[in-house]
Amino acid sequence: MKAMILAAGLGTRLRPLTNTIPKPLLPVGGTPLIVWNLLLLKRHGFSQVVINLHHLGPMIEQALGTGSKFGIRIIYPHEPVLLGTGGGVKQAEPHFSGEPVLILNGDTLVELDLEALRDFHRARNAAATLVLREDPDAARWGLVEIGDQGQILRITGKGLMNSIPTASRMFAGIHILHPRLLRQVPKGVTSSIIGPYVGAIEREEPVFGYDLQGYWSDIGTAERYTQAERDVRAGLIRLEDRQPVEPHVPLK
Repeated sequence: MKAMILAAGLGTRLRPLTNTIPKPLLPVGGTPLIVWNLLLLKRHGFSQVVINLHHLGPMIEQALGTGSKFGIRIIYPHEPVLLGTGGGVKQAEPHFSGEPVLILNGDTLVELDLEALRDFHRARNAAATLVLREDPDAARWGLVEIGDQGQILRITGKGLMNSIPTASRMFAGIHILHPRLLRQVPKGVTSSIIGPYVGAIEREEPVFGYDLQGYWSDIGTAERYTQAERDVRAGLIRLEDRQPVEPHVPLK
């Protein structure tokens, strides 16, 4: 299975830092954020990673190169126009070879057993598996409602309207999808990946949620960036051994 890191965004909420440095290259604990994710992927057996580029993309490509120094191979699809999570994945589709792909957000710092996630996805023959988190502000992030077997029933109120959810979660921005879900996604058009997921749920294809218990932070604002630095200093997430921290550390 290949992996993809979404790294094309503008990082507007972190300006002026991101005026001259793309957000994936912002250092966390002295190491670029995207390198944390590359090392996580490598540790769990991923050897080929697709990284889409737009804002200050050449800086990311120059910093990471071919990926050989991380023991992986990196492929860089460029987006002349920012395409969003749906359009960006669609443009990269030829690199997936028709196989499921693991997708991570380039601005997320996470500790997660990716092999267990991959095994979960395969065991259920899922069309998609979304990594989810418990969060009291789940509705603000985008409410995901799941059933008693872990199947996702609705995302932001869209999906199987007659089903009764048993739990509420938020989407952590990490997911595995089968490229067949991209068939109706227009190429070269900005879109969200949530649309294909809602469509699959409405068709009653198997779309599952996988609960995240380890560290997670969306480094989308200056406050969360500062908190991530504090968390690294406190040892809540570590670069070297990448061991999970228990209990689950909520976003602050």
